Amino acid sequence: MAYAIARLKKLKQKDIGSSASHTSRERETPNADLSVENIRFIGSSDPESRLEDLVMAKINEAPQHRKIRTDGVYCVEMLLSASPSYFRASCPNQAGYYEQNKLDVWLEATHQWLSEEYGSRIVRAELHLDEATPHIHAYFVPVDDRGQLRCNHFFNGRQKIQAFQDSYYETMRLIGLERGLKGSRAKHEDIKDFYRIVETGRNLEVSELNLEQIKAKAADRDRAARQLQQMEATARELAQANELLQQRIAQLEKEKKELAKQTQQLRELALEDVAWELGLNKEPSQSNSWVGHGHIIDINGNKFQSMSPAVEKGGAIDLVIQVNNCNLRQGLAWLNDRFGESGAERAAIAAVKKQTADILQTEPAPKFVPPVEDKSKWLAVHDYLTHFWGLPSNFVHGFHQSGLIYADSKQNAVFVMRDLNHQVKGAYLEGSEFKGLAIGSDRTKSWFHFQLGERGTSKVEKVVLCSSTIDAFSYAMLEYSKTGSIPKQRTLYMALADPKSTPVERLEDISQIKTAFNSDEFGEATALAVKKLLPHARRSRPKALSWNQDLLLEKSLQQQQQQRKSEVDLSL
Repeated sequence: MAYAIARLKKLKQKDIGSSASHTSRERETPNADLSVENIRFIGSSDPESRLEDLVMAKINEAPQHRKIRTDGVYCVEMLLSASPSYFRASCPNQAGYYEQNKLDVWLEATHQWLSEEYGSRIVRAELHLDEATPHIHAYFVPVDDRGQLRCNHFFNGRQKIQAFQDSYYETMRLIGLERGLKGSRAKHEDIKDFYRIVETGRNLEVSELNLEQIKAKAADRDRAARQLQQMEATARELAQANELLQQRIAQLEKEKKELAKQTQQLRELALEDVAWELGLNKEPSQSNSWVGHGHIIDINGNKFQSMSPAVEKGGAIDLVIQVNNCNLRQGLAWLNDRFGESGAERAAIAAVKKQTADILQTEPAPKFVPPVEDKSKWLAVHDYLTHFWGLPSNFVHGFHQSGLIYADSKQNAVFVMRDLNHQVKGAYLEGSEFKGLAIGSDRTKSWFHFQLGERGTSKVEKVVLCSSTIDAFSYAMLEYSKTGSIPKQRTLYMALADPKSTPVERLEDISQIKTAFNSDEFGEATALAVKKLLPHARRSRPKALSWNQDLLLEKSLQQQQQQRKSEVDLSL
């Protein structure tokens, strides 16, 4: 297993220069390769820039309401890394070597965590590559929101230190790192242990520990081994269940394709033949009119219009649903009973298909080419989604890791559109200067969608249709904030901007469908159109114009409550 490593070292004013001279390699450092250049990714790269000056400048940004103690903590050095086996899984004992892609992912995640958790209080951060294991030194100035230097406010006691490590782990677990066992009885000296790892490129050896530490670490290993066995057993059960599920899905897909083929054949039946089978009689005085069962149907080619009641539709199935007042499945059953296998022979093939038959057989359909990803723009896109739209950072980061959101060269957020079999067929671009579909996107057969629920392999039980990608995220986050956990039901969230692209055949058998469109005229019209396609759908309206506005309002209220709580705590 590879573990995330996070340590702290509190620095008094007299200690800052010594720490800086070490991390800047201004003094001799054993085991450091002088030919390798370390990377400073937060703070000025000017070699004349002094850490002491940066720390004091941060402290002096706001007036101090109380005198700083001479032995006070002016700065906290954070030491961040991972087990050597993470950076070089195939050869963990080869000091100084690392896999570049692993390093890039870890550095990006750590940089993002530092920015989100501590913001401008991090005055310098450096990536060290000149020792056995990559690691980061970050310097944090513990100034609270009122401008007072209070290290105890951030890192006082075991619970706050554990919260610091928990916070780092919550980001690191997204890239595959484990957390050390909580409640471990093994004790160690934080900084010494850390340097043994990064300088020697290996974890602590048994010979370096005393008897009490050996027993504690052995107990921890036993607990970890038992947990691993349980996880492996669960994984085997899930794999077996998944295999059976995949077999069932394949069978259903086969049945679906056959049903789709039959449905298409039935849709192409000549409407006059269908009208006659329905018991309608042609009106002698009007060549295109058919009457019966309280209906007056005007048929024109492959479309029909109902005069009583007034409805304009097209296709054989729609005509059956209209006259027989039935649903889609009942309409298909009726057509199959009346026309059966001869439906294909009686289909009214459109002239355009006849004219292009040879072309369609020889010319493959063009495939969608997604916008090229630009990793250097991701942090800016991440900030745009979290700050402007108010989406939670861990949520955005998780979807970025899964490949559903990324950045293009123009700094747009690219939301990947897939069909319901998860094949990529389009993309929606969301940026400060451009919003719209990427060229070549298939908007009728693909959507931006994602699923949440406690059981990853469960069948979808609930569907939420929203006006946009941002609203789909916002609705899901609002649901999460109400319960504090992911939905128990497997829920599909989908951005559906146009009712014409509603995947009716995939949704009609799902019992719970919410039309969560905006509370404006267009949103109401869209909800009504979807209601006609899926009669069991239920309307859900945001309090404001959109669900994102509701999310931003709730976030604002939470910040106000937190501010009031902080003021009360300070007054106490």
